[in-house]
Amino acid sequence: MADHHVYVVECADGTLYTGYTTDVERRVAEHDAGEGAKYTRGRTPVTLRHVESFDSKSAAMSREYAIKSLSRPEKERLIGEGDGDAGN
Repeated sequence: MADHHVYVVECADGTLYTGYTTDVERRVAEHDAGEGAKYTRGRTPVTLRHVESFDSKSAAMSREYAIKSLSRPEKERLIGEGDGDAGN
């Protein structure tokens, strides 16, 4: 079962943040409450833009690293393609 997720949120200032979690809804709520990553604390509210699910933590962490390595235009293409996946 795919219990490990990589997600991309768009912050209120238009920047993108990529993270790993086992519970996407909880994690996005933490970001919105200012309890998430230090990066997102001053950039709320956030909007979930993309989610990918994996069977293992190591696969998810590898994908998180790959997404973080993408350029801004590449990330925009990724979230543009994945709009239907957000929230699933």
